[in-house]
Amino acid sequence: MNTSLSPRNADEEFDDDAPPATPQYFRRYESTVTLRQISFYLSDEIGPALAYTELMNTLRTATENDVILLHLNTHGGNFDTGLQIINHMNNSPARVVTILEARAYSMGALLFLAGDELVVHDNCQLMFHNYSGALMGKGNEQQAQVKAISKWFDKAMQHICRPFLSVEEIASIRRGEDIWMDSDEIRRRLAHLPNQLAAQKQANAVRRKKKPLPPEEGLAGVGGNPLGN
Repeated sequence: MNTSLSPRNADEEFDDDAPPATPQYFRRYESTVTLRQISFYLSDEIGPALAYTELMNTLRTATENDVILLHLNTHGGNFDTGLQIINHMNNSPARVVTILEARAYSMGALLFLAGDELVVHDNCQLMFHNYSGALMGKGNEQQAQVKAISKWFDKAMQHICRPFLSVEEIASIRRGEDIWMDSDEIRRRLAHLPNQLAAQKQANAVRRKKKPLPPEEGLAGVGGNPLGN
């Protein structure tokens, strides 16, 4: 068997000291994710639930890659409509950002506190108070209804407003007192409760299979029938 070696060309350069090529042990792949940012403006009284089906359906069908902004300037309104919106917010995989742009009274204040991230503009107000409404029926039926509604309201306040409001403040609301606060006071409360609020938001995010917010996020700054709130 004949073996021949080809001579090196004069214009070829060889580096006998060059290190051997390092094998590539990984591969890079890239995919594109669509991020939607959707804004809703609650700029009037909170009315019947039928008027908010688009908002609630958007919350229900959103993905963890979506951001939904709720711009608030409302003096409150229908209590059960507000609770239905809050329930959709709590169960939405999207990041829900509530933005206080002027005032959020009564149910509007509860909607503000239900966000994953709370944004407070200057010269704004929150106001919390007891519910109001009208009853019909026989005396015993009205008494039973008052008892049931009061229990419902108390549980909602504890679930949504704690720890932003203290136990004593919620009790004072049940006694008929109103609690007012401006932007400075809202920011002060958010700044003094970062760990509690962040833990609560993170727990909600895990429960709803959302992407948890980083520690520095999630805190910005942070009347109808049958019940008017």
